Amino acid sequence: MSRRVVIVGGVAGGASASTRLRRLDEEAEIIMFEKGEFISFANCGLPYYIGDIIKDKGDLIVQTPENMRERYNIDVRVNSEVTRIFPDKKMIEVHDIANNRVYTETYDKLILSTGAGPVKPKLPGIDSPRIFTLRNIPDTYKIKEFVDRTKPKRAIVIGAGFIGIEVAENLHERGVKVTIVELADHVIGPIDYDMAALVHQHLKSKGVEFYLEDAVKSFMDTDSCIIAELTSGRSIKADMAIIGIGVKPETKVAQSAGLKLGITGGILVDKFMRTSDPDIYAVGDAVEVTDFVSGAPALMPLAGPANKQGRIAANNICGMEESYDGTQGTSIVKVFDIAVAITGNNERTLKKNGIEYEKSFTHSSSHADYYPGALPMTIKLLFAKKDGKILGAQVIGYGGVDKRIDVIATAIRAGMTVFDLEKLELAYAPPYSSAKDPVNVAGYVASNILKNDCKVFHWDQVDKIDRSKSILIDVRTRREYNRGTIEGAVNIPLDELRKRLDEIPNDKDIYIFCHAGLRGYVAYRILVQKGYKKVWNLSGGYKTYRLATQKQANEDIYDYDKL
Repeated sequence: MSRRVVIVGGVAGGASASTRLRRLDEEAEIIMFEKGEFISFANCGLPYYIGDIIKDKGDLIVQTPENMRERYNIDVRVNSEVTRIFPDKKMIEVHDIANNRVYTETYDKLILSTGAGPVKPKLPGIDSPRIFTLRNIPDTYKIKEFVDRTKPKRAIVIGAGFIGIEVAENLHERGVKVTIVELADHVIGPIDYDMAALVHQHLKSKGVEFYLEDAVKSFMDTDSCIIAELTSGRSIKADMAIIGIGVKPETKVAQSAGLKLGITGGILVDKFMRTSDPDIYAVGDAVEVTDFVSGAPALMPLAGPANKQGRIAANNICGMEESYDGTQGTSIVKVFDIAVAITGNNERTLKKNGIEYEKSFTHSSSHADYYPGALPMTIKLLFAKKDGKILGAQVIGYGGVDKRIDVIATAIRAGMTVFDLEKLELAYAPPYSSAKDPVNVAGYVASNILKNDCKVFHWDQVDKIDRSKSILIDVRTRREYNRGTIEGAVNIPLDELRKRLDEIPNDKDIYIFCHAGLRGYVAYRILVQKGYKKVWNLSGGYKTYRLATQKQANEDIYDYDKL
């Protein structure tokens, strides 16, 4: 007797589960319900259709109901919302939206792939037709049609996460003056403040206005525009606004069925993607996952993990036992000319979970400096103080960022340490890398810290240095020093250091810095071998310090009355 599997929701998790089921069981009856019109689409490509980068809206469709029926013999029912689940009867209630009728279906196994919906705060004026959210294809069409028809000059993007940043870039590329409003002290929440400083600088260079540690408290609709009132007291006029402050798991139908939720608010599942009901599985953005690094419960709405979870749920339904070992949050986003990539935990998550760690900053070139086109790349590595196990990384640069974050993501999944990064043999040719790849360099620097070959201090510790008991030495050239330095620093260029040792007191703490960290490291090694005991080198150098301590926001750059 064939099994009947019902899948609620498509896109990444539901679509991958259904096709995997069919490949494993040709006789199974598979029914997929999707409350919208589209079952499988390129969610991450939506902002680029608004920006005219993706020209044909058909390219956003990954699979159609017709293709799923023909190739996989799956009964796909769109515009059909599953409104209730009756676990004791193994039955669901379906609202056929197109025909406005309600009916029931039974199941042997049920997979929930209900996804996550955009957070839309209850603010005065939020229901204006000029205000949009972006989560699916209908949202995209609505925004694109509005932009094409009205030719807006001004737009407000509320929230600077992945979607907010991508929408801001694509509207900007279409000639719209964009203002970003972000409640946090930096954009792109999963990265740390000091790395976000690089993104802030790039946004400034592109003429994007953005406000940090601020929020919209109300909207007012007028005949000509909408006006956003911020908590800071500012008023911003715009032709449109897009809300991108995050998503929350869609759990209503699961809750009404009595399924347990986790502490994060997502559907609670075990390592086999089973819910609290053994015949109901859940996958994708709706579920609570285990953070692969910390082991803590987490919500990580990402397409890659959703696809894997769908496949694993199908395997388990078909008797091929397989577990999902957690999500490490590997992701990447394009911000105009740069790429911002993350894997593992950031500092905030490590502190929250009480994990002891050390960090390093390295500034390398994307490939060999002597080959044309080499561009800067910054890697922040987070690792365990005890054994050097890699806990997380953030990479920002112009080229080759995806390669480096993928190498480190693989290293985390394999339980590797910073000492292992030193030993990795990575592909090298001048157009692509250097003989010491940036990942190797990050490994060398982190290993030196743990082996006490170079003790470091960080940009956020500079102001805590007791200057009466210490000396701060800038080992860059005089020209670099004259262009800007840390207040109170003495300039002793690296190449003059050995000749000027008499200027460096042996009874004080010595804090060294250069531009990026390498010359400071060389100076450190000279001094400790000359008998100096209390020496530290600034990780990431003056570049990291300057970026992190400058004004971050880009405020009041537009005259709204003249736009």
